[in-house]
Amino acid sequence: MIPHDPEERRALIGEYLLGLLDASDAAEIRQLLEEDQDAARMALEWERHFLELSDQLPPQQPSPALWTRIRHSLGTTDTPRSGLAASWWNSLLTWRLTTAALAMALLVAILLPLLQAPQVEGERYTVVLQQPGQAAQPGWVIQVGGDGTLQLEPLVADRIPEGRTLQFWTLQDPADGPRSLGLVEAGQPLHLPAERIGAVQAGQLFELTLEPAGGSPYNRPSGPVQYIGRAVLASAN
Repeated sequence: MIPHDPEERRALIGEYLLGLLDASDAAEIRQLLEEDQDAARMALEWERHFLELSDQLPPQQPSPALWTRIRHSLGTTDTPRSGLAASWWNSLLTWRLTTAALAMALLVAILLPLLQAPQVEGERYTVVLQQPGQAAQPGWVIQVGGDGTLQLEPLVADRIPEGRTLQFWTLQDPADGPRSLGLVEAGQPLHLPAERIGAVQAGQLFELTLEPAGGSPYNRPSGPVQYIGRAVLASAN
């Protein structure tokens, strides 16, 4: 059964992508990814995280015993290969490319419905807002479309103290100072039109701060930063 709690659901999707679920649970997650855009977005975030981790690992040559297990699991014979065939089979690059192809196929299957929307000319940006500090935890994600519109999506369900509110800010030029983009309800998405956002550029700062009810009494953040991140160019048409 698919959990309703966002964090439990996120963890289950991560286990699915690592191949840790049994057939029944894996089938439920596959159906969820096909039908739920938020779940598909979680899967993409996990894929990026796992790829970043794998890129940090030094290359390792599998042992002969491991190759035997791999061949056995694939239903192939252990008959020694010679020449070009043996070189191809034992190539670490071949297995990396195969793994990458499988991962790409999974991403295409998951995200194809999201990618079939009509494309709009312009640059697209993504911002992952994280908690400040070394043990940063993603809390929100921002998508700036090619038409300049902004979509702020929650990844966690924050509990805001009574009498306080979250306020959304951006900083493009330090000389101009931060600019408020409005108040945000915890755990709820926010859509802003292009004219409200203005031009966005790579490296532009976005943050959520904890402010008094009604927002900061100044033209700048007055409370602690809850989440912060910078814009990254996702695509340019």
